[in-house]
Amino acid sequence: MDKKFYITTPIYYPSANFHIGHCYTTIICDAIARFKRLEGYDTFYLTGTDEHGQKIQKKAEEAGVTPKEYVDKIVDDAKDLWKSLGITYDKFIRTTDEEHVECVQKIFKQLYDQGDIYKGEYKGLYCTPCESFWTESQLVEGKCPDCGRDVYEVTEEAYFLKLSKYQDKLVKYYEEHPDFIEPLSRKNEMINNFIKPGLDDLCVSRTSFDWGIPVTFDDKHVVYVWLDALSNYISALGYKSNDETLFNKYWPADVHVVGKEIVRFHVIIWPIMLMALGLELPKKVFGHGWLVIDGGKISKSFGNGKDPREFIKAYGVDAVRYFVLREVPFGSDGNFSEEALINRTNADLVNVLGNLVNRTISMNHKYFDGVVLNADVSEQLDKDLIESTTKLHELVIKNVEDLKVGDALQEIFEVLRKANKYIDDTTPWILAKDETKQDRLKTVLYNLLETIRICAVYLQAFIPETAEKIFNQLNTKQTSFESAKEFGLLEQNIKLNEPIHLFDRIEVKE
Repeated sequence: MDKKFYITTPIYYPSANFHIGHCYTTIICDAIARFKRLEGYDTFYLTGTDEHGQKIQKKAEEAGVTPKEYVDKIVDDAKDLWKSLGITYDKFIRTTDEEHVECVQKIFKQLYDQGDIYKGEYKGLYCTPCESFWTESQLVEGKCPDCGRDVYEVTEEAYFLKLSKYQDKLVKYYEEHPDFIEPLSRKNEMINNFIKPGLDDLCVSRTSFDWGIPVTFDDKHVVYVWLDALSNYISALGYKSNDETLFNKYWPADVHVVGKEIVRFHVIIWPIMLMALGLELPKKVFGHGWLVIDGGKISKSFGNGKDPREFIKAYGVDAVRYFVLREVPFGSDGNFSEEALINRTNADLVNVLGNLVNRTISMNHKYFDGVVLNADVSEQLDKDLIESTTKLHELVIKNVEDLKVGDALQEIFEVLRKANKYIDDTTPWILAKDETKQDRLKTVLYNLLETIRICAVYLQAFIPETAEKIFNQLNTKQTSFESAKEFGLLEQNIKLNEPIHLFDRIEVKE
């Protein structure tokens, strides 16, 4: 059976100013997608932009341009940012794409025709920045519970989706699929805060503005932005189009990775939409935490949201990727600061990885003119290093499967630390002075080079530019995922290329 893997980020609201928080989910999903491709999975990674809604129409009016002109410029900037970060998405979807619009219109019409959407009047509270409807009891001190901003009363003709009809079926699905929502804290929050109090039918159209997908049979209505946005996960695969090949191949998604503030849309509204359409549900929705500064969200409006490209320019793309992947336990909030990025870079990328690669390749050039040799004169120290390196395969696979990317990197860097200690314990510089110890020296350097090669195979998913630089120095063709299973595949008698610094120590300026 073919191995397939479908992973998505939420499609992003086209913010005029991107900050590192916007990159968090995308970098993590990119690392997982890259790893799955390494494993041999036929992988599809989807991201994109959510371009409709009242707040975008309002911002476009303020800027004196049409909504489409407003989002076009920002989408170009988003794609440039993802390119800067080495994001390898398979499709970038825009909710203004013609095929998406047609798909949403067909979904809306089907749900209406079968009685799951009905016409009525909406009276209630609405938060424009979050594009969210709220009841009085859900507010926090009279404000939107998600963003803390003001809500306002809305009364307008609208269509409604029968969430209440599917409540029991949804709860049963949760019970039968305990891993559907992760981490567990998010699942408990959804049940206690939203489902137990009872699901109200959802307003799924608006008439007070027109920047949205028109309802085909009632053109004064546009489709509610969340019903529109959530549909991207299947419209991107050609659902309800003339060619459903991708949909039949990849759906259901293996995992939707989303920020914790939009979990409820993905585990309540989206599953009910799919149930009503008679489609399978995604296998998992993972709600991660936020990158925060001093306990608060990162935001340009708070003055703490520097453009990520500034960090990339100053420290390199892999330093930024590594920090995001390694620093924060996935699922929890994590603190971001430039100082923390520098400290993590110096501690791990400079002291551990960069130091190991440079020392090893430099010694091999110094003692054997860069030629890879192995006399296989083994001691217990060698066996310990080889065992740790070989065990990496199952450890890294398991952690990535569990979406614990930071733990996977921790395992890799633990082996790299052991390799640095191995240098101190075997003292190659002393062996080099003894003519009778040359075979032992060959073995020590070979074991180091092979450990570096195997670690670099896994690092291709996380810090790809650095992995490529390592392979170039090793001058090896053994870069496949399969080649990391077995210790000893680094070719003998090849000549290493000259050593280069992977990372320079960053001096912290006062």
